Amino acid sequence: MSWLVEILLPLTDNEGRDFGREAFAGVREELVARFGGLTAFTRSPAEGVWEEGEGRERDDIVVLEVMVDALDRSWWAAYRGELERRFAQDEIVVRAGEVTRL
Repeated sequence: MSWLVEILLPLTDNEGRDFGREAFAGVREELVARFGGLTAFTRSPAEGVWEEGEGRERDDIVVLEVMVDALDRSWWAAYRGELERRFAQDEIVVRAGEVTRL
């Protein structure tokens, strides 16, 4: 059994300014160095939509996936906090699910 960890990163800040390739390249390099690889869905941004107060909010996002044999929840929580600071977000979604390799 392995874990698939997904990170949903916004393409722009709250004012609509692009973060730029460097911001994502840094995250990619950190994850590859720590876990040996990743999959990045960057060609067509996904769209995140959620209810906020009286209206809806949306973000164009990229999804990064990392497969790990053991889930270090405290490391991922700290890394999520670092990404929230780096990308100036109230919350960045980092989620994990068990996967079976076939």
